[in-house]
Amino acid sequence: MSEGEAARPKPRVDIEYCNVCNSKPQCLELAALIREQIPEAEVVCRTGRRGSFEVQINDTLVHSKLGSLAFPRYEEVVQNVRNARDGLPVARVAEQPITDCVLQ
Repeated sequence: MSEGEAARPKPRVDIEYCNVCNSKPQCLELAALIREQIPEAEVVCRTGRRGSFEVQINDTLVHSKLGSLAFPRYEEVVQNVRNARDGLPVARVAEQPITDCVLQ
C-alpha cells in the first residue's frame, strides 16, 4: 500500500431500506456495485422505516426515497463514494424513476 493510499479516508456508506416494500434487492445491488468499484468502502445495508431507501455517505444524506419517492441513480452514488474516498465533497444524487411499482 502506498503512502497516498494509506492517507485516504475509508468511505462509509449506510443504506436504509424498507423491508415491507421489498427494497432489499436494490440495497444489495447498490452495495455490490460500490464494493466492486471501491473495495475499501464500508457498506452497510439495514432495514429501516417504511418506504425508505436512504443513502448516507460518511453521515451525509445524498439520497432520500422518503423525500423523492424514487431510487437513486447508482452511478452517481458510486461517484460520490469515490469523492468521499478522495477527500472531495459529496452531493445529492439524481433519482431514477420507479418503473416496477404497482399501487393497489
